[in-house]
Amino acid sequence: MSAKTSIEWTRNADGTAGKTWNPVRGCSIVSPGCHHCYAMKQAHRFSGAGKAYEGLTKQTKAGPQWTGVVRTVESALLEPLSWRKPARVFVNSMSDLFHEDVPDAFIDRVFAVMALAPRHTFQILTKRAERMHAYFTRQDSHGFQRHSNINGAIWSTLGTRLGSNIHHGGNWRCRLPLPNVWLGVSVEDQQRADERIPLLLETPAAVRFVSAEPLLGPIDFTLCGHRVAGWDEDWRYNVLSGEEWAGPRDEHAERSQHLDWVIVGGESGPGARPCALEWIESVVSQCKAAGVGCFTKQLGAYVVSEERTAPVDMMSGPESAYRNLRAPNGEVWAWRMGLRDRKGGDPTEWGADYPRQFPEARQ
Repeated sequence: MSAKTSIEWTRNADGTAGKTWNPVRGCSIVSPGCHHCYAMKQAHRFSGAGKAYEGLTKQTKAGPQWTGVVRTVESALLEPLSWRKPARVFVNSMSDLFHEDVPDAFIDRVFAVMALAPRHTFQILTKRAERMHAYFTRQDSHGFQRHSNINGAIWSTLGTRLGSNIHHGGNWRCRLPLPNVWLGVSVEDQQRADERIPLLLETPAAVRFVSAEPLLGPIDFTLCGHRVAGWDEDWRYNVLSGEEWAGPRDEHAERSQHLDWVIVGGESGPGARPCALEWIESVVSQCKAAGVGCFTKQLGAYVVSEERTAPVDMMSGPESAYRNLRAPNGEVWAWRMGLRDRKGGDPTEWGADYPRQFPEARQ
């Protein structure tokens, strides 16, 4: 199932729509950010007998849910090689390439196709940072590094599926990281940022990015980190600038690994959870301070504030833009913003403080 996509952060450099590519179908829930996943609802529409997602979703009291069954899709594997016009391509918008049930050998073949299509830029986003890190860093039983396995998959593709006349652009003898592949992790709160971002930074990639969407709590990228064996305190560092600390901030150094891009946005759809403007603004300001591109996808369907109060003249009349409220969990928010766009995705309603930037090479 591949198609042009309306996902804003996959748009091509000329502003036209990018593409999605789904050589894997199906997934399973691993953290709170998954609970209202758009892909579950979309897949459920095509889950009937004989359809593409048969057996991959089920209807529950909470709505459509993944069953946990995952399938690789041979018929979709070579699709990008037939797309002549260069495009940004979101890989597995309906699954997770690094799901635990996707064989390494199939991932090798996915990367082989990306190596054979250097005209495209592939965006891979996962919640399974540990699996992704292990895939790229471990050696196989013969001591070969991952690029050797991918090279083997390329030769197999060239010899058995495409013939000898493929225009591979001289890129078939691949070395990692592939220059046309961006690797990213989804993080919805500080806990998931601490768990996933350090593993991403230890994974070879031409561009490393984070999708903080749906943003379910504040995230401090200047103090992300994780527990390191043998240390009494967490190892924490600024994953945007590369400055690091071991425990307290009295020991610091510069890391060569850092994030190149951050996507941020609130949740949309039925049952959307609150997202405070202050959380988004904090992410934007952190990226600006570090010179890292930030892409505000949307404010979400449930935009609130922790600090602000609505002016009286904005609280009067039937078309009030703001209203005082109490959140579903009982917490009192100062106000909830009313937006015309039900996803909070119309930049004309935000102002210039919420940028839509793409990653740039650091000098």
